[in-house]
Amino acid sequence: MGIRTLVAMLVVALVVIGALATQESYKVFMPGLLQGAVLTIEIAILGSLLAIVMGVLAALARMYGPAPLKWLATVYVEIFRGTSALVQLFWLFFVLPQFGVTLNAFLVAVLALGLNVGAYGSEVVRGAIQSVARGQWEASTALNMSRPQMLRRIILPQAFVAMIPPWGNLFIELLKSTALVSLITLSDLAFKAQQMNQNTFKTIPIFTLVLLMYLAMSLVVTIGMRLLERRASLGLARGKAA
Repeated sequence: MGIRTLVAMLVVALVVIGALATQESYKVFMPGLLQGAVLTIEIAILGSLLAIVMGVLAALARMYGPAPLKWLATVYVEIFRGTSALVQLFWLFFVLPQFGVTLNAFLVAVLALGLNVGAYGSEVVRGAIQSVARGQWEASTALNMSRPQMLRRIILPQAFVAMIPPWGNLFIELLKSTALVSLITLSDLAFKAQQMNQNTFKTIPIFTLVLLMYLAMSLVVTIGMRLLERRASLGLARGKAA
């Protein structure tokens, strides 16, 4: 699907949200839903940043780190890929205090979702690095580059382009997973919607707005990643031409 189509869908979603927000049966819910959406966006952004950091570090540790680091990175990846994000949220929020470590709900949400997505992201990073043509590795070796120089100047810039589409998918999954944080007392978009529905029983207007708001946020992520991919591909092409 092209960027123009995605932008058109985003515009339509925003126009529909705006149109519904002017109607009496819908506009009463908008302030609370927007407040919840802000919290959802904050968690999604911070969780995504943590996921990127953990994904890159875990991938490099598993590929090039000493044995202890490889072991730690493998344990991290397998635990967070092999267990439910919901269980991870509950464990950090309800179980850690039993060991004397108490974290606030917002921090738990960022940690759990970021670490969960980062575990999947590490495989994206590892696969992208391994997909770089063997000739690039051989040329870097012939130029007598150290491994850090090779990765920083030759391999990672090329692997970065291959990473962008799957990372975009992971960011959208993380955004949708933020709905789980309502179960640890956070008033995110999903929590606000459920609370309003229980108080008013206006199911159709509430969840129609919520659906469109999640769709709009996902489209923003998709468009941003498509633009980033295009720019990175053009930059890589210029670099090869030079």
